[in-house]
Amino acid sequence: MDHIVTVQGAVTGFEPWMEPTDAELDAIDAEMPVIRAEVELLDAQIIVIDRTPCELDERRIRRARRCVLAAHREYVNGLSGQADGAA
Repeated sequence: MDHIVTVQGAVTGFEPWMEPTDAELDAIDAEMPVIRAEVELLDAQIIVIDRTPCELDERRIRRARRCVLAAHREYVNGLSGQADGAA
């Protein structure tokens, strides 16, 4: 009988160089409003997967889409503002 053994070091081990840098964490923080808005949209879409959306569901999805677009706009404007300030 052959035993299947996982290599725990490769699966669970993290070296200090594998951790996210401060710049990467800052980038994630800056993008969090976009992520949250996309999660809200996904939640609204999941609710109506197995049924016909009622008027309230449709409004919730439209509002979530607008929030995603607004969050993307703010994120991109923030990036362009950072680039302008750095120049």
